[in-house]
Amino acid sequence: MTTQTTASTTAAAPAATTPTGLIGIPPHIGRALATGGSVLAVISTFLAWTWTSAFPGNLTVYGYPGGLQVLVLVGGALATLFALASYGVKGLGWLTPAGADAAVKYATLGTFATAWYTVLAISFDLGGLVNLEPGGYVVAAATLIALLGALALPFERPEPDPFDPDDTGWERFKHNTGHNLAILRAAFAAGSPRPVRALPSYAEILIIVAVLALALVVFTYGIGTEYDELFVGFLITAGFGFSALHRSGLITQASQITARHQNITVCGAFIAAACFPFTQTDDQYATLGVYILIFATVALGLNIVVGLAGLLDLGYVAFLGVGAYAAALVSGSPSSPFGVHFPFWAAVLVGAVASLVFGVLIGAPTLRLRGDYLAIVTLGFGEIFRIAVNNTDGTSGPDLTNGSNGIASIPDLKILGFDLGVQHEIAGFTIGRFANYFFLMLLITAVVVLVFRRSGDSRIGRAWVAIREDETAALAMGINGFRVKLIAFAVGATLAGLAGTVQAHVTYTVTPEQYLFAGTTPPNSAFLLAAVVLGGMGTIAGPLIGAALLFLIPNKLQFLGDFQLLAFGIALVLLMRFRPEGLIPNRRRQLEFHEEDDAPAVLSKTGA
Repeated sequence: MTTQTTASTTAAAPAATTPTGLIGIPPHIGRALATGGSVLAVISTFLAWTWTSAFPGNLTVYGYPGGLQVLVLVGGALATLFALASYGVKGLGWLTPAGADAAVKYATLGTFATAWYTVLAISFDLGGLVNLEPGGYVVAAATLIALLGALALPFERPEPDPFDPDDTGWERFKHNTGHNLAILRAAFAAGSPRPVRALPSYAEILIIVAVLALALVVFTYGIGTEYDELFVGFLITAGFGFSALHRSGLITQASQITARHQNITVCGAFIAAACFPFTQTDDQYATLGVYILIFATVALGLNIVVGLAGLLDLGYVAFLGVGAYAAALVSGSPSSPFGVHFPFWAAVLVGAVASLVFGVLIGAPTLRLRGDYLAIVTLGFGEIFRIAVNNTDGTSGPDLTNGSNGIASIPDLKILGFDLGVQHEIAGFTIGRFANYFFLMLLITAVVVLVFRRSGDSRIGRAWVAIREDETAALAMGINGFRVKLIAFAVGATLAGLAGTVQAHVTYTVTPEQYLFAGTTPPNSAFLLAAVVLGGMGTIAGPLIGAALLFLIPNKLQFLGDFQLLAFGIALVLLMRFRPEGLIPNRRRQLEFHEEDDAPAVLSKTGA
């Protein structure tokens, strides 16, 4: 009887408690301040923020936002929409299926950070606050008011875990029974969203198209930022904007829709990527695009080894080097001692097979090791490869790779008479050299994605996951652990060698310094592993997004100089603290990292 009374009292406690925010302002006043401040921030972008054009971005014009003002306009508009949705404005409810308060907080925080960063940058670069025009003061005050209002909004209860298309019916059944069913009931009682009825197929496909178009616009804008301050502002706005969309529930709903149309989503993503070169007027940013694809493809191959099979490989970049050197030696370079010029398809086969052979030779004697011991062996292989190609210069060893000079003057590829090294006119657009290689690398990325999807869903893929989760249990169930791990090692090495063949022709020269364990710029083994962990181990989109970020951001933040790696390290520490499962998490791994945040957290907050 005492237990029942205590339970009923605990359950009734939330109704008697008025939710509050971080500051003492009543929630309804805070919501009004957040809305009004966000609207005023949008208006301020149409005012001049400084009187001189010495600060880049043309912030001296009235009535026309430019530079960082555009980012504040986007953030303010997003915060305004979420704030209006929190009032229950008709027609905006679809914006916040998981609740609006948390989304308002992140949107206003992002707008505040971007605006104040701009104001401080103007004052620092130009020599004081005296260089601000009225618009600069208005945006600073407006975003501060909006942020204070957002902080007055009440905390929200944890929302239930999102639907995962990879879960089997039995996993979903277990997830919704017993203890987990109590979690969902508590979350629904606290105001969390209920499942949304599926839209018609044509409407969901249109949503997928809109999401992919938005992703293309954001990526094109980010890669095309013309100066450092604009890129930093872009990172701030994009990061907090993504967090706001996630908190509102839109990201979860989009994930559910794309999960129901996986094939359409994958095809649409490649079509959107193929449109990228047509958005560029020259090869300046297409160069970054092709290097991002090379890095992303290698990271996806490493994801088979690390994400699916659970093998910590710290020398994976060596397989990229093996493929690049093998292709360079047979592609007609005057530095090659062989003096042969194979066609493209033959050079690709040579590079892929060479990496496959090295993968088997290295994996066969070492894959009986586990954990840290295997990591040390693969790290040693990466260093051995770099030292070996550095010493095969005809002096310290046989004359094969020209030592530190590398294989130079690698000719451009010609495929069916199509020279990838010259410009071409396609539908009125001028496609340069790097754009040509971008399309070739996009095709290879599609092949790698297909291999990853097919292998991950196959019997061998299930065996990889079993080995990753518990090798001892997998061996007890009859799985040949050594053979399964060797296949993963060989497949990953082959995919890296495939990307290496294109890299050799894109860079014209391959040298040992390109294949280090760690360095300031990718690709190297440390960055490849970070891309897999950052993006999300065991997923397809995760390593692709992680590799794109890790390649793009260092190239855009070169002005930081020696502090570049410091900023990178701080970002990784924060990510591992707040989102250890990665940006695009695998469902199983997400539950592993946040298992303690389930029922105890919900029930304790409910009882508070």
